[in-house]
Amino acid sequence: MSKSFLFIPDISGFTKFIQTTEVEHSQHVIAELLEVLIAANTQDLELAEIEGDALFFYKEGEIPSQERLLAQIETMFTAFYSHLKLLETNRICPCNACASAPNLQLKIVAHCGDLQFIEVQGNRKPFGKHVIEAHRLLKNSVDSENYALISKELASTIELPIYYWSKLYRFKEGKDIYDEKEVEYIYSVIDQGKLKLNTFLQGKKVSFDKPPQFVFEKEFPISARSLMEYITNYTYRHHWAKGVDKFEYNENEVTRVGSEHVCVINGKHLNFIAVTKDVCKGQFVYGEMTSSPPPVDKLYQFYIVTPTSEASCKLKLETYWEAKSPLKKLAMTLLIKKIFRKNTQSALNNLAQFTAEQLSA
Repeated sequence: MSKSFLFIPDISGFTKFIQTTEVEHSQHVIAELLEVLIAANTQDLELAEIEGDALFFYKEGEIPSQERLLAQIETMFTAFYSHLKLLETNRICPCNACASAPNLQLKIVAHCGDLQFIEVQGNRKPFGKHVIEAHRLLKNSVDSENYALISKELASTIELPIYYWSKLYRFKEGKDIYDEKEVEYIYSVIDQGKLKLNTFLQGKKVSFDKPPQFVFEKEFPISARSLMEYITNYTYRHHWAKGVDKFEYNENEVTRVGSEHVCVINGKHLNFIAVTKDVCKGQFVYGEMTSSPPPVDKLYQFYIVTPTSEASCKLKLETYWEAKSPLKKLAMTLLIKKIFRKNTQSALNNLAQFTAEQLSA
């Protein structure tokens, strides 16, 4: 029987990350990273299971060549750290989960051997001693949380030299005892600086050469971070942005610069994208831009939150719009400004009521 291939990418620092940060956002961050790793599977590996912070891949009766294996490992590391860089660069949320996400690391274990399978509720899953060994290899003596580890059995099978080295890899020998059996492996700590990270669309930072058309200010008896969560998490929008039939957005993504959402009002879809601008040190800012609503060409709203104590803050809402034609400018002056002012004030009052309800809940 031909040997099968076992491959486990595991996110390092997961337990501490989950336990010491905001649970909902940490779950979103981990879910995004796992999806990124799944998308980086270039060797048509079968996904046996998602194991919290790890993915268990296998390939039955086939083992990739050393070139393809090393390329797959590099692709996974590149995708992982590229996404962390995106999260860091486009971050809006001030919570500990989003702030500490760039500290997460990745380790990958690759092994091979004979596989058996069991069927659980119609799902066929790899089983056997080599599956157990692959998972045990995650608990090893490597003095790093950011490495690729290849069992000696796999290295021998694909004729990968023990001390193979390249621009990215510098393999060394290691061994550990599991269930009174010594298992040998080679490993290479991965230097993030040697990875060629994927490019990504950086969020838009805007600036204005004129003051905002509207400014609203309101005090809130909650922390600045909590208020930012209620503003930026679109799950809460329907509680305070009334008159919208439906909000459409990616429920599995922490809002960041570049995030998109859609407001459906009377069958019309208004498309928004999150943007940012410079604010004073210590302030938090979330902005969104739309070119959907007539008669403006572009409409920007910025929510600037200033902490005033650990349990209170001040919100400043700035609105800018661009209307190029004289007719659109006249419409804004005569009709829309009054309606817009009323609706915005109402939304802020609703937000204040909603936050008060959350405090008393």
